[in-house]
Amino acid sequence: MTVSPTPQVTVTVRVFAQRFSSTPRGARLARHLAVHRLDAWGIPYDSDASDTAALLVAELAANAVTHGRVPGRDFEVRLSLCAHTLRIDVSDPRGERRPDGPGTVDVPPAGADGGRGLLLVEALADRWAVLDRLPVGKTVRAELDLRYH
Repeated sequence: MTVSPTPQVTVTVRVFAQRFSSTPRGARLARHLAVHRLDAWGIPYDSDASDTAALLVAELAANAVTHGRVPGRDFEVRLSLCAHTLRIDVSDPRGERRPDGPGTVDVPPAGADGGRGLLLVEALADRWAVLDRLPVGKTVRAELDLRYH
């Protein structure tokens, strides 16, 4: 008796990971390199998906620099593209300073200088979460379903 082989579905996962200095310049560079990498993966500049991903990276990187900064420690951006989902992970070393997570973001008072970044993440991402980062720190993850962008 011969067994016919089971057809295998090929899944390509693309990953980009880079550490950046915990400075405003590092956050800008993270956004720039993320958009460049997405273009190389076939998500063109100025497309809805690229623009949305750029905003998510910019907000999460700015939060890492502002709220997750530890002097002498970098933050990390990791992009993963699998099938129709783009995952954006931004990690920093401040695990004790965590946002509460999806559905719990408060609108800042009128006239406040900040506090709107996670509102944008909640509005733009299809899913997002705050995760522990081992050995120290936290990761804020945002996911985009690309077939809808």
